[in-house]
Amino acid sequence: MIDNSFRELLPRYVDPLVRLLNRIGLTPNQVTCLGLAIALGAAWLVVQENFLAALVIWWLSRLLDALDGIYARQSNKASDFGAFLDIQFDMLAYSAMVLAFSSVWPEYNTQWLLMLFCYVLCISGALGLGGFENKRGLEDSSGRGLRLATGLAEGGETGIAYSMFLLFPAWLAVTTWIWLAVLAVTILARLLLARTELSPRELEPDE
Repeated sequence: MIDNSFRELLPRYVDPLVRLLNRIGLTPNQVTCLGLAIALGAAWLVVQENFLAALVIWWLSRLLDALDGIYARQSNKASDFGAFLDIQFDMLAYSAMVLAFSSVWPEYNTQWLLMLFCYVLCISGALGLGGFENKRGLEDSSGRGLRLATGLAEGGETGIAYSMFLLFPAWLAVTTWIWLAVLAVTILARLLLARTELSPRELEPDE
């Protein structure tokens, strides 16, 4: 949900960065790859228990994740493969962080495992429902290269959850379950939305 607001606001403030990327000669897909590399660096820093540095590096990777799509559209280099790559690398980044958390805080492995399971359901639901919405010609104002059904838990919310884990590890027994509850609500909400949008329409008696 936060992502939608950022997609509207971010292009107004990142023009200098977009021009810099263009001047350097990086392609949007290379920016996506760089964002993943930095996210994996954040996961490595978590394993090293350098939590503050990991937090800063993680948000830098998320900035690049937001920039790649804006850069692709403004430079007329947007592609279906780029959109696919972005989704794949996002999920890899999110999962790598969870594995890093598991390495540092194994006492919460039940929550980390459930988190990965929920991510599978979240992304499959987003892709599946988004595909059917596209098939039915429903309006999409997200600005993404690949249509994903919106949900409560998206990239911005994931970043906030990870920030809470890193800044307040003493609260993990609570914050991990709160994040799992948010993921569960997202999964259920998409299921209910799919039932509403994709169920066969009943005809009125005079139709």
